[in-house]
Amino acid sequence: MPAEPAQPAEPAEPVAGRGPQPRPHIGRHPSTAKDDAVTDLDSEAQSPSPPQPNPPGLPGTSAPWTPAPSALFPPTVPVLTEMSRTDSGRAWLAGLPALVEKVRARWQLRLGAPFHGGSCSWVAPAERADGSRAVLKLTWPHPEARTEGTALSLWNGDSAVRVHEQDAEHFALLLERVEPGDELGRADHLPAEDRLLSAAEVLRRLWSADAAKAAALGIDALADTTAGWARVAERQAARQWPAELDAGLYRLAERLFRALPPTADRTVVLHGDFNPGNLLSARRAPWLAIDAKPMTGDAAFDPWPLLEQIDDPFAHPDPHRVLRHRTALLADAVGEDVDRIRAWAVARHVEYALWSVDEDADLHHSITLMRQARVLADVAAL
Repeated sequence: MPAEPAQPAEPAEPVAGRGPQPRPHIGRHPSTAKDDAVTDLDSEAQSPSPPQPNPPGLPGTSAPWTPAPSALFPPTVPVLTEMSRTDSGRAWLAGLPALVEKVRARWQLRLGAPFHGGSCSWVAPAERADGSRAVLKLTWPHPEARTEGTALSLWNGDSAVRVHEQDAEHFALLLERVEPGDELGRADHLPAEDRLLSAAEVLRRLWSADAAKAAALGIDALADTTAGWARVAERQAARQWPAELDAGLYRLAERLFRALPPTADRTVVLHGDFNPGNLLSARRAPWLAIDAKPMTGDAAFDPWPLLEQIDDPFAHPDPHRVLRHRTALLADAVGEDVDRIRAWAVARHVEYALWSVDEDADLHHSITLMRQARVLADVAAL
């Protein structure tokens, strides 16, 4: 989903998907620190527990069960560090212990120590009153997370993790425990093309949900998000940049952000962050989607994080060839126009650089992003 850009903490025109840091970043790389131990809070049980199944996106190990409240908030959990960087984050952290206890009591849960991973959510294994395993997820309130539970409920377990309970006011979700929970992005035993095709089937099923119902339930429109991005792209294009940074791509992205949403052939329920770290192996289905940042809009918007992160296409000797092949393969598998998928890839990759130019002092990262975006623009013939 990054450090705060050099812009006002509370912009006059909030951009959907971007807010005061810390914040997630649509489509960016999933968390990789996932090495925490699982503990239970039953004071009567001090013997080692059996190995615990992996919660969504956050595989864990076994450890003795412990009742210590301090085990719920160890300082090594990334969310505690990330969220302490802003006033809104610190305010949320101050109320987090009470919120954890509130939902634990309401939903009658036994909780384990939280898992590492993620920058704006506290996630822990849970056991329900009936003994079934679950995952409790409490998220710092921000626009991208507002309707995650709504979309998951709409999908109702069809290629996505199930929701057992939700409290939208407090951004709290009790989710199905996905087992074995291995990420598609780490399925290195499978060729990249096979992983793409497996993910394509998940996308097709997610897109089959009722988009009109999703909109009626409050899930935002993609066009509203990209309208905000277009305004930022316009401002960035007007600034002076070193010759190494291809500012013309900001102008291209601005046009794409405005032109693509209203010209889509259909409107679907978008996952919003469909990267391979958000697809987990499951027993009831080959792969289940997690961590949605849902919107309604053009289906061709969704594939780029998957295409970008299934492996690094820009690290191949001929990235143009790899990207042409993979975008064509995926477009055929999901039944979408390859030209639109490629155009959205350009726009979404430039979107990263809308913010990175205000984050990296020497612009090295932003220049790299724009060079990659130029490769995508070549592939898209834009």
